[in-house]
This record gives sequence, C-alpha cells and structure tokens, in this order.
Amino acid sequence: MLLMMLKPWLAISILFAFHISNVIGAFVGMNIGTDVSNLPPASDVVALLKANQITHVRLFNADAHMLNALANTSIEVIIGVTNDEVLGIGESPSAAAAWVNKNVAAYMPSTNITAIAVGSEVLTAIPNAAPVLVPAMNYLHKALVASQLNNQVKVSTPQSMDVIARAFPPSTATFNSSWNSTIFQILQFLRNTNSYFMLNAYPYYEYVHSDGIFPIEYALFQPLSAVKQIVDPNTLFHYVSMFDALVDAAYNSIAALNFSDIPIVVTETGWPWDGGANEPDATKENAETFNNNLIRRVSNDTGPPSQPKNPINTFIYEMFNEDKRPGPVSERSWGIFSTNGSEVYSLSLGSSAGISDNSTAVFCIAKKGADENKLQDGINWACGQGHANCSAIQSGQPCYFPDTLENHASYAYNDYYQRMRSVGGTCDFDGTAITTTQDPSSKTCKFTGSSTPGGLFPPAAFGPISPTSQSSTIRASVIVYTLAVFFALLMLDVNVHFV
Repeated sequence: MLLMMLKPWLAISILFAFHISNVIGAFVGMNIGTDVSNLPPASDVVALLKANQITHVRLFNADAHMLNALANTSIEVIIGVTNDEVLGIGESPSAAAAWVNKNVAAYMPSTNITAIAVGSEVLTAIPNAAPVLVPAMNYLHKALVASQLNNQVKVSTPQSMDVIARAFPPSTATFNSSWNSTIFQILQFLRNTNSYFMLNAYPYYEYVHSDGIFPIEYALFQPLSAVKQIVDPNTLFHYVSMFDALVDAAYNSIAALNFSDIPIVVTETGWPWDGGANEPDATKENAETFNNNLIRRVSNDTGPPSQPKNPINTFIYEMFNEDKRPGPVSERSWGIFSTNGSEVYSLSLGSSAGISDNSTAVFCIAKKGADENKLQDGINWACGQGHANCSAIQSGQPCYFPDTLENHASYAYNDYYQRMRSVGGTCDFDGTAITTTQDPSSKTCKFTGSSTPGGLFPPAAFGPISPTSQSSTIRASVIVYTLAVFFALLMLDVNVHFV
C-alpha cells in the first residue's frame, strides 16, 4: 500500500527549497549540523538536498552514512575534522593518514569531497590546540598527496571574526596580535597549497554586540538612508552591508600580514529566527530578510569593495535547528527548514515556482487546518479507488517534501481531480479540499492544472464516501475512469501505458 510508505520525517540538521547555486563563480551552500534529535536516514537527507537542487554542503564531521548517501550526486562536500580530533591528528602524521584513508580516500571519487575543514574556530574555541593546528593541516595535506587527492581536496580551518581585533573600519582591520604567529603559519600553508581562508562571519552577532552603533538595516542588507551611510574614512568605500564589511575586514587583516591572492570563503553565516526575551532581533522576519538578501548579494558574483573581482562563496548556517545545543533560545533556532521538510520561512531567488501561465488554471488542494484523519482518508481514497498517480509523493520522489499530510493530500487530490473532473470528479474529499487558481507547484514538484475555469463549480459526482457505499463507488469510479481514458485516446490519438 502506497500510504504505508509515507512516513513522517523526524528530525535532522542539514540544507534548501530553492536552487542556491545558479551563477558561475559564486554559490550559496548550506551547513549540516549534528546536534539534532532523531536524525532521519541519510538517504532521506540527500533526497531533500537533490529535490531542492543543493549543490554545496558542509558536514561538521565525516559521517559515513552521509558520505555514502552523497555518492554519485555531484554535490560538493566539505567534511570536518572535529575539535576533539584536532589534537590527535596534530600530534601524529600516522593518525592524519589514517583519517584521510578512512574518511576521504574511501569515498572518492564517487563522493565529491572538495575540502577538509580542520576544526571549528579552533583558535577561539579550544586555544590549547593552537600549537598543533597547523601541523594537523600539514599532516592531512601530506596524506592527501600520498593518496594523490591533493589537487581535488583542499585543507583549511574555519575561524571566527573574533580572531580580528577590530573589524571597523575594514581598511585598518588586523588579526589579534596574540594569534599572529599561528595565523601567519595558516596563511603560509593556504598560499603554498593553493587553498582558501575559511571565515565564519555573522552580522547578527556583530549587530547585537554593537549596542546600536550600526542600524539593523545595515546588518540585513537593507537600503540605508543618506544620513546612515557606512563609509570607511580611509578608503572612502561605501559599505551597503555589514556582511561585505566583515569580509573586507578579513581581507585587510590578511593583507596586513603581507599575504595576497588568498580567497575567502564564508563557511558560516545566517540569522536566528527565534530567541528569548532578551533576544528581540531573533525573529522570522529578520531571518527571512537576511537570508533572502544574502542569496541575492552572493548571486551578484562580485566581491566586497576592496576585492570586487572575488565572489563571496558562502554557506548558510543552517538547514535545520540543532535542538540539542546548549545556551540561549537563538542557539537552537537557525534552521531554514522544519524537520518534515517544510520551510520555516520563505526563501526565494526571485523566480516563480509555478508552471502555468494560464491564470484560469484550476487546482484542487487540501484546505489549511483540515482534520488530519480526514486528510489521511482522502489520500487513501485518491491513491486507491480514485486511481490518482501518487508515486511522486513517495519517499525519495520530487513531491515527497514537505513530508506533511497537507502537502501529500494536495498532490493526491489534484491528480485525481485533473483526471476525473471532466466526467464529474469533484474537489471535496469530505470537506478537506478546495479549488484554487494559484499554482501550488514548486521548482521540483509540478502540479497538473486544468485550463478552463469551469472546474470551480463542477457537478456533484465521485469522491470518497462512507464505507457502506464503497463497493458501488469503486465500480462507478472504474467505469468512469475507463470511459475517460477511452475518450481521451480518441481525442488525442496517443498511446497510454497503464500501471
């Protein structure tokens, strides 16, 4: 039975309901966190990525299930050496070689691993590991050379903005002097191996900690009034967003140590959509504004004012809420999607998701807030006696996500309605369905629409009814379906394959 396969998605942390890599030279990827309860199978995670055309992901560890599931997808993957692993790898070349063999070489080339992120903000999160950070990077790189993977897989280490002593004005930004020796060695390594600097840059935190010095519009990529323009007094560069200023601060800090031609990739950024009483700026509206504007900004394929030719490739933090993280409410509220695959808030690249240019097209969808038991009965009937083709809402198929009864019912109801409306099929389903002229399609899930407005008020006819009349309804449905197909064949002169 089809409906037995439509299991609710539980919980996860990973990445999009929109295509985030549609420009040459610049991409927006997504982080996949791990502090999530009841993670679903990795195959379901990858199905969600593929359904939403995600092309770049960053894993905070080297999870075998995810790496296997990502095989043959062409999705570019950054895998992480955890902070707990840094010390051991930094003290032992053999440990580094074993790590590469187990977590990289074993999966390539099927899994498109492109970089290793050594730790996460090591200098500020676990400063005791600073002396072995660069040795760990070197040992991992040598292991990649030994496996002939060094040209495909780069090694770097993500650092927070806290390693920069003062980020504004960007032109005078420098690294905190206490880390100069280690950061100098990191930059030498990145230059020698043709790698890139990984930066975690969060305008949310910079704005909150600025105590009102900067307007929130500046943090959210929103237009600034003439009296609020942000200008570097030394270069006279105008900064239209805090994001650009933070990236430029990192570029200038690198230049202050006499390095150039080391590109920056923003490995984490984002905005929390919920917070505690003392976190008033962590809202869905602000998160939606920030991430939509971030996507538009990166898609411009340009760099910050000091490096206009260097696109700012960026990974959003994060796909799902990491509900197991400690700390304030905002720490657990960065997810773009709910664990069932539905959006926490709307994200868009500005292109229409619809498929129909006919404003009179009619669709049959589930009513908002309809009783879930009735929705399940409606799905069962549509996909059974109603002969709707419900394969697209099975796990792994393009219309499976969001994995909700309302979404699956809408697809099943509409498929039945489009097949049967011409011969009296209704859009009712025990009061749980409604017709609409708004196309419910998404980029990956296409709903068939009628091309005439008459379907808004079709005559009463076939639909799910009480069990006492079920057998007669089945017979009537089969007869009507057969007649409909027969007349369709006569009119269209096409071959139909029945399954």
